[in-house]
Amino acid sequence: MRGEGRGEGLSAANAMTPGDESNCTARPLAGKGELLLELLSEEIPAGMQRRAITELTGLLGEKFAAAEIPAADMRGYVTPRRLTVVAKGIPAGQPDRSEERRGPRVGAPAPAIEGFLRSAGIDSIEECEIRDTGRGEFYFTTINRPGRPAAEVLPELVRSAIFELPWPKSMRYPASSLRWVRPLTSVVCLFEGEVLPLALDRVPVGRTTRGHRFLAPGEICAANAAEYLERLGKAHVVLDQDRRKETIRKDLEAAAAGEGFVLRSDPGLLDEVTGLVEFPVVLAGAIDAEYMALPPEVLATAMRTHQKYFSCMQSDGTPAPRFLFVANNIAADHGRSIIAGNERVLRARLADARFFWDQDRRAPLASRIEVLSQRVFHAKLGSLFDKVARMERLAEFLADYVPGADRERSRRAVELAKADLSTGMVGEFPELQGVIGRYYALQDGENPAVADAIAEHYRPAGPNDDCPAAPLSIVAALADKIDSVVAFFSIGEKPTGSRDPFALRRAALGIIRLVVENGLRVPLAAAFTNSYSTLGWHAPDPSPELLDFIAERLRVHLREQGIGHDLIAAVFNRAGEREDDLVRLLARVAALRAFLASEDGANLLTAFRRASSIVAIEERRDDRHYDGGIDPMLLRQSDERVLAERLAEVGEAAGTFLESEQFEAAMSELARLRYPVDDFFDKVTVNCDDAALRENRLRLLSRVRDTMNQVADFSQIEG
Repeated sequence: MRGEGRGEGLSAANAMTPGDESNCTARPLAGKGELLLELLSEEIPAGMQRRAITELTGLLGEKFAAAEIPAADMRGYVTPRRLTVVAKGIPAGQPDRSEERRGPRVGAPAPAIEGFLRSAGIDSIEECEIRDTGRGEFYFTTINRPGRPAAEVLPELVRSAIFELPWPKSMRYPASSLRWVRPLTSVVCLFEGEVLPLALDRVPVGRTTRGHRFLAPGEICAANAAEYLERLGKAHVVLDQDRRKETIRKDLEAAAAGEGFVLRSDPGLLDEVTGLVEFPVVLAGAIDAEYMALPPEVLATAMRTHQKYFSCMQSDGTPAPRFLFVANNIAADHGRSIIAGNERVLRARLADARFFWDQDRRAPLASRIEVLSQRVFHAKLGSLFDKVARMERLAEFLADYVPGADRERSRRAVELAKADLSTGMVGEFPELQGVIGRYYALQDGENPAVADAIAEHYRPAGPNDDCPAAPLSIVAALADKIDSVVAFFSIGEKPTGSRDPFALRRAALGIIRLVVENGLRVPLAAAFTNSYSTLGWHAPDPSPELLDFIAERLRVHLREQGIGHDLIAAVFNRAGEREDDLVRLLARVAALRAFLASEDGANLLTAFRRASSIVAIEERRDDRHYDGGIDPMLLRQSDERVLAERLAEVGEAAGTFLESEQFEAAMSELARLRYPVDDFFDKVTVNCDDAALRENRLRLLSRVRDTMNQVADFSQIEG
C-alpha cells in the first residue's frame, strides 16, 4: 500500500491561489511548434474516457493534416476530469502557394478584363503575361498566396475538433452553447507558450488548470507542456492513463500479497477503476467471517458490480476474507477511516445477500416456474412462462442433434432455466441469473448436469465468453437463443443498422459458436421451423430470412480469421439452395479456400468466369437459355469431345464426393477440368457460322458452369 509517500512534496508553491500570476510568464519553446490542449470538466464516465481521447486526437490530427500543418507527434491523456492533447512538431505556418490563372482572350471586352483583374487581385493588365495557346492569345498571371501562420489557423481547427467530438450522451450547461458530456470548467490552449483564443462563451481559456480535486485543488499555471506535466504530477494527478492503470495493477498485486493472498484477475474492473481516480491509492478491507459461507459468485458480484472492489483468492482458489479497493485520496490516518467506511458498506450489501440466500432456499426452485407467468417477455410474445414452454418443445427437437443429450433431462434443464428470475437474489443482483439457479437446483436434488445447464444457458454472452460444451448446457443455450431470434423475427422486430434492442445479433453469434465449436450437425432451417411452430400463429415463417441473417453473422465472425465473405456466399447459396448445416458449410469453405489458393484453382476460376460471361452474353442476345443436353454428334473437334467427356466424369465423381462430404476430393475433381477447358478456349471457336454447332458449344460452356456450381457458386468469388 502507498499513500504517505505520495502526500510528500505538496506545498503552497505547487498549488496557486486564484489571481496569483507570478508563475505564469510564458516561456515558449522556440522552434518546437508545440500545442498543449486541456479540457477540464466535471467527472467523465469511466466507460467514455478512452474512446473520447482517441477520437479527439484523431480529429485534431486529421484537421492539422488537412490544413497542411501536420503534427510530427501527438499524444492524448485522459483522467476522470480532463482530456489532454500534446502535439509536437507543428510547422510554424502553412506553406506558400502559387497558382497560375488564365484570363480572357486578348482584345476581350473591358468588363471581362476588369473582372479578371479583380479576381486575381492585380491592378493592371500590364502585370499579366500574354501567351499563344494555339487557340488564340490569352492573358495569364501567377497569384502567390502566402501561408497563414499556425497560430492563426490553429484556434479554428481546435475549436472545430472540440465541437465535433461525439459523446454517447451529452448535456447543455449555462457557461457555453457547446454540448459536452459534463460541464466544462476551463480550457488550457497554448501554442509555443502563447495562449490561443478559443470562442467558448463563458468557459475560461488560458494557461491555468487545477490539480487533484481534494489533494491540490488550487490553480496551476503552465507555460508549456513539460511544465504542465510536471506541475500536474506534483499536484497529485497521474495524467497518463496507461501509467495509472499499471500503477493500480501493481499496487493491487502487492496489497494482496501483503495480506497473504492472490489478486483475482479482473481486467474489465481494472479499466473501469482507472477511469475513476486521478491519484490511485490501494487499500485493503476485511470481510466478516459470517458472510464467507455465501457462494463465491455472490461475494464477487456484491463487491465488483456494486462497489468496484477487487476480490482476493486463497492458494487453493477459494475466496479470501479480504477485498481491495482504490481510493482517490490520502487519509491522514493511513486510510483507516476510509477502510472502515467501505467495510461498513460491504457488510450491508452482504447482509442483504445472505437474507435473500436464506429466504430463497425455503422454496424449491421448481415452485417458482408458475410465477414466470407474471413476468412479461414481450407484449406480443407473452410471458416468460410462455417462452419457457416454447423452449421445452424445441429442446426435445435439439436433443436428437447433440450427442450425449438426454431428452428428458434436456427438457427439465430448460423448464428450470428461467425459474431463478423469480427469486429475491436475482431481484437484488440481476447479474447472478442462471448462476444462483444452479445452486438452488443442486440443493433441491436436481441432476448436476441439469443444474450446470441452468447456469450456462445464457452463454456465450459475447465474443470473448466461453462456450458451453456439456450436452444439456448446449441444448438449453441453443433453445433459448433460437427461440429469441425466431420469435422476434416473426413479429418484425429485426435488427436495423446500429439498432438491435433485443440483442439478436449477439444471439445469432451465440448459435453459430454453439454449433461450430461443438461440431453439431444441427439443420438450422428445421430448427427454426420447429421453433416457429411453437408460436402458435399463422404469420409467415421467418426461417429463410433467418438463414440469411445467420450467414451474415457468420461472415462477420469469420472475418477475423481472414476468411472472405465471398467464400461464405459461394458455399451458402450453392446451386440455389441455402446451406443450413454450419459444420458442413465451413468444411466446404475450407476446401474451397485451399482450392482457390492453388494454381489449378486460380486458373479454373478465370476459365469459369470466361465461360459464364460468354454464355450470359449470348443468352441475353438470343433471349433463351443454353442449359439443355449436349449433342455428341456435333462435337466436331477433339478438344470439344475431350471437354465433354471430362465434364461427365467430373460431374459424376464430384457429386459422389459431395454426398459423402469429401469436399477436398470434390475440389480435386474440379482441378481435372483445367487443361481441357484451357484447350477448348485456345482451339475452339464458340460463335461460329453454323447455328447448330454454336448452340452445342454454348451448351458445353453452360455445362462447365453448372458442373463447377454444384461444388460452390463460383460467381460469388471476388478478386
